[in-house]
Amino acid sequence: MTAGPLIVQSDKSLLLEVDHPRSAAARAAIAAFAELERAPEHIHTYRITDLGLWNARAAGYDAETVIAALVDHSRYPVPHALLVDVADTMDRYGRLQLRADPVHGLVLQALDRAVLEEISRARRIQGMLGARVDEATVVVHPSERGALKQALLALGWPAEDLAGYVDGEAHPIALDEDGWSLRPYQVEAIEGFRHGGSGVVVLPCGAGKTLVGAGAMAAMQRTTLILVTSTVSARQWRAELLRRTSLTEDEIGEYSGATKEVRPVTIATYQVLTMKRRGVQPHLELMSARDWGLILYDEVHLLPAPVFRMTADLQARRRLGLTATLVREDGREGEVFSLIGPKRYDAPWKDIEAQGYIAPADCTEVRVAMPAEDRMAYAMAEAGDRPRLGAAHPAKTDVVRRIAARHPGEPMLVIGQYLDQLEELAEQLGCDLVTGQTPVRRRQELFEAFRAGEISRLVVSKVANFSVDLPEASVAVQVSGAFGSRQEEAQRLGRLLRPKADGRTAHFYTVVMRDTQDQDYAAHRQRFLAEQGYAYTIVDADDLETSLDDRPAG
Repeated sequence: MTAGPLIVQSDKSLLLEVDHPRSAAARAAIAAFAELERAPEHIHTYRITDLGLWNARAAGYDAETVIAALVDHSRYPVPHALLVDVADTMDRYGRLQLRADPVHGLVLQALDRAVLEEISRARRIQGMLGARVDEATVVVHPSERGALKQALLALGWPAEDLAGYVDGEAHPIALDEDGWSLRPYQVEAIEGFRHGGSGVVVLPCGAGKTLVGAGAMAAMQRTTLILVTSTVSARQWRAELLRRTSLTEDEIGEYSGATKEVRPVTIATYQVLTMKRRGVQPHLELMSARDWGLILYDEVHLLPAPVFRMTADLQARRRLGLTATLVREDGREGEVFSLIGPKRYDAPWKDIEAQGYIAPADCTEVRVAMPAEDRMAYAMAEAGDRPRLGAAHPAKTDVVRRIAARHPGEPMLVIGQYLDQLEELAEQLGCDLVTGQTPVRRRQELFEAFRAGEISRLVVSKVANFSVDLPEASVAVQVSGAFGSRQEEAQRLGRLLRPKADGRTAHFYTVVMRDTQDQDYAAHRQRFLAEQGYAYTIVDADDLETSLDDRPAG
């Protein structure tokens, strides 16, 4: 039997040999509990984390399954101490359980009395616990349910929340499956959420997360509050729900900067809910204005801090988070785990691609040499100015024009971070520009014209990173981004992944300034997609046409 592709090390790092014939199977086996750290050409480095192990445990994996994955794919004997540590870490999940008691209400029950004694003496826990019921049970005030779960996670004793949920206000919702039906993985995602009661569904961009949300609403048959990233996203959700469910226009309300409607299904933007007026956030009262049966968080990886605080008070409501990636650059994945819930379903991007539900994508990094006259200015610049000097260098404009010439007539997006750079590109390409300053109505008009094929090119800022449905796009050129953001990279590729009618491959280009921080950030940004099985071909801008001549342009 061939030696395994995985080297398991005592510091919890995993080295995966990419070219090994069993590497794909090994990657799939460790995906549930290990996080990719680095992904150069031949050896990818993963890390086993406590949160990854607890997420796996909550998803139904036991320590034996995780250990078997390591042992079966390892090239060398797995360090015994690591196997013991994996088992002990996973065993920590659920030794404390939140339960509903008919007499005392919400209680924290310990399967291990020593753990209860330990956490009861922690300073951050004091004040959250009430009277002792017995040696293994203590009363918890319902208002502390979320805060207690956060604190216990930080102490390394994640609680399993078995306290259940209030039903909320009933409201009839049915899927209108006329000429379509839920895909098998969407059904599995909905069932995973129903079984757990709350949690996160992770699906690739373009794989139909909105339909998972609609299916969950139909399964719950309850009033629903949907939180989204923008007004454009809110209106896309509304249009999709009207098309795919029995809901009527009078049953769906928009709660945004422009409109304040509270209806049985209300779609609210994160921005309006977190607005402050004289030091308070008046729109947060929306959360308690109705007896919601379901709170649905679109793009849950983007939750702002005030929404985390609100969610801590909503633990009795069923909660569903939807996202393409749980990666957060602020390191708050633990708060998603404790306040929204653990992962209930996670589909690898390449698996969905293999089933034909998202388009295959060809990823290319085009490296541009900085002109000699600018190199010294870059080297002498203040550290805070260097990212922009590299990312927004005007030498990128000619490269974008050359890439556009390779894809005449194809629906193309040019995506970037810096407005002056985007304005120059829009002028050079002779196309429209969409930024945060573009009025919502104008954005919708341009997006609709792009979908209808009336225009084939758009230059867009980060407003198009999330929850913008442009299924016709088949080429994207990324010229600058939010430093090393992995989730932004994933979302931008996701703009291209809706299946094309003719089955063609999508093309994702990243234009990078060589030997600058722009190149370093690009390497970091690609990590999540590398974990999903996407490989970037690196070409020199001077040889762009020659390097790509052997690939189909469309």
